[in-house]
Amino acid sequence: MKITVDFEECLKDSPRFRATIEEVEGDVCELESKLDKLVKLCIGMIDAGKAYNAANKQFVNGIRELAQQSAKDEVIESSLTKFAESLQEMINYHTILFDQAQRSIKTQLQTFVKDDLRKFKEAKKQFDKVSEEKENALIKNAQAPRNKQHEVEEATNILTATRKCFRHIVLDYVLQINVLQSKRRSEILKSMLSFMYAHLTFFHQGYDLFSELQPLMKQLGGQLDQLVVDAAKEKRDMEQKHSTIQQKDFSNDDTKLEYNVDADNGIAMEGYLFKRASNAFKTWNRRWFSIQNNQLVYQKKFKDNPTVVVEDLRLCTVKHCEDIERRFCFEVVSPTKSCMMQADSEKLRQAWIKAVQNSIATAFRDKGDSGEKLDRKSSTSTGSLDSGGEPKERSLKGESALQKVLAIPGNACCCDCGQPDPRWASINLGITLCIQCSGIHRSLGVHFSKVRSLTLDSWEPELLKLMCELGNRVINQIYEARREELGARKPQPGDPRHEVEAYIKAKYVDRRFVRRPSDEELRTKVVSLSKEEKRLSSSSDHLPPKAPPPTPKLRPGSHASGQSVKSADSGIQNSADGSREMLATTPSSNSLADAEAAEAPPVPATLPTASPCKEVVFFEPKEYSPGLQLYWASFSRSLPDMAEALAHGAEVNWVNTEEDKRTPLIMAVHGGSLVTCEFLLQNAVNVNQLDAQGRGPLHHATMLGHTGQVCLFLKRGANQNAADIDEKTPLSIAVEAANADIVTLLRLAKMNEEMREAEGPYNPSGDETYQDIFQDFTHMASNDPDKLNRYQQYDPQRP
Repeated sequence: MKITVDFEECLKDSPRFRATIEEVEGDVCELESKLDKLVKLCIGMIDAGKAYNAANKQFVNGIRELAQQSAKDEVIESSLTKFAESLQEMINYHTILFDQAQRSIKTQLQTFVKDDLRKFKEAKKQFDKVSEEKENALIKNAQAPRNKQHEVEEATNILTATRKCFRHIVLDYVLQINVLQSKRRSEILKSMLSFMYAHLTFFHQGYDLFSELQPLMKQLGGQLDQLVVDAAKEKRDMEQKHSTIQQKDFSNDDTKLEYNVDADNGIAMEGYLFKRASNAFKTWNRRWFSIQNNQLVYQKKFKDNPTVVVEDLRLCTVKHCEDIERRFCFEVVSPTKSCMMQADSEKLRQAWIKAVQNSIATAFRDKGDSGEKLDRKSSTSTGSLDSGGEPKERSLKGESALQKVLAIPGNACCCDCGQPDPRWASINLGITLCIQCSGIHRSLGVHFSKVRSLTLDSWEPELLKLMCELGNRVINQIYEARREELGARKPQPGDPRHEVEAYIKAKYVDRRFVRRPSDEELRTKVVSLSKEEKRLSSSSDHLPPKAPPPTPKLRPGSHASGQSVKSADSGIQNSADGSREMLATTPSSNSLADAEAAEAPPVPATLPTASPCKEVVFFEPKEYSPGLQLYWASFSRSLPDMAEALAHGAEVNWVNTEEDKRTPLIMAVHGGSLVTCEFLLQNAVNVNQLDAQGRGPLHHATMLGHTGQVCLFLKRGANQNAADIDEKTPLSIAVEAANADIVTLLRLAKMNEEMREAEGPYNPSGDETYQDIFQDFTHMASNDPDKLNRYQQYDPQRP
């Protein structure tokens, strides 16, 4: 180690030593100033780099959005996607570079300044102090009078002690100077060398990345030349076609219309007509009419569902109409109504009349085809071709579970690493997974994730609906809400397994990226969900009739003096009078399919004098919690909100002590959704948990006449022998309500249970007839719930 200040010289305390010390102190002071400046410049560079990365990331997102918008052009989409991925990798490399700069320059040099330079300054203070004391002792010793022996001795002793102390302090100070001078060299060089190696790695990674991208860029360059040539040719062709059309004779604006029964799109004829409304004002509106599937329909806009004017053209006639003020009118008359229409010219009127007549004749000639078309006709209440009587699930018949699940937006790639074409799923989370991530999910345990194959395993209808109600996009919005904020990198296909496993555990086990709601946000969410069922019940025209929605009530004590809470019957009457206050003001966050919503039973012709179960009403709770969000989300049939509540730590068996100890599963029963119940069951809910009345979910489903839910609970081990506080079992309730389907299911389940106990290990699954019947009820509940609806609910006061 090179000695900057000589130890022997410091003991002499010569002017040469003092000059050296003064030079070293000045050098250290300047060093500190330069290091502080360098650290500040490094911080500025890192901040600017982070801002650059943020802007670059937005730019890359813009490229991805442009690629998605160009999905119809495979060349543009694939190229932009690849470019965006490469630029994203460069952003990641930049981030690593700035992190290394922070560690090597900022942190390391700041540590050197704070530790080593601080020790030097402390040693300097002690040296200056003892130097001053030594100087005073020398002066005092020189001034001691010769004739005063005691003062001479005292001054001599002080001088001796001061010199001894000075020697120790000056040697320590010189040691600190020498160590500092030696260490500054290693610290500065080590810091800068680390920073330069970070740059070397950054440029190597960038070079390797773009070396892989270079063949694609060269290929696109060659294609681009051809694209320029093709574009110029297309422009010339368009200009030639434009000039050719301009030369045509447009004196007659009538478009040539022809009736074509064999058209590829099934539309025999289409065009604009004026239609006279059936209101009191008899207004005329221009609409796009078409003859298709043996029906006359019209649309206002292309995206609108067609409205049916005539459901079966075989039952109608068409005739000229000359007895009104307008010209070119004709009338289509059916047994139930007539429709007046106006063409733009006499030629067009004749063409439409001929088209309708030809369609009628064709329908009569080909009765077989017309029968199939009539099966697809719309109901008169909706007037839509797409709202046929056949459930939507039927249209998917024959498709595999893989096709149905992957059709959900976001499911075409693995939820956790983005691997395309996944073949596995987590059924309690509602996501699709690649084979590597599915193995990691299995290792988490079934209390976190239940993995099933999309191609090898069989899928129940209600489970398939659950997968279609959630999906990767919905779940990632919940479990990755704070991922970018925390700077966590999402795994990519091909990443090492230990990195993917660490990310998945952080995501689902630790829930590190879930955004926790504030108290006010949670309150707003719960109140909105409590109002959702009312909106679904009262404002959704497409839903079938349901039992009367809950009557709004307030807590006791919140009424004005003398004002009482309305009963359920008075609430129903007020609803009929149109005077009851509407609770729902917010749109639904998750509107279920029509077939699913049809699970709820219709309103009976004569309402019972007492409600079948205690009325579901929203009271202001003492405190809001994720469990309360799960409670009301289950009632409002909102699976995304239920998944969010579980991610926030909601207990799946949460009990509402303020509302008869009801649970989310009981509220799902009252919401009328089979899929909601399935979601809770897949997340380990207790199917036999009772409320304050001693009633479990099976009791409530039986009372409400929800046959599909009864079937589901029996399959999942619900105790049908449990009796409530009135000593009523589900079977006795179903018998009193005369609900034949539920009585059949309960008795079959009891018989199957007895057979399994009798036969023991020789037949663990029970009777095959029982399995077949339950399977039929399961498919009916999911695909055709109207067949299971019961108009008569259980009334405990029925004699």
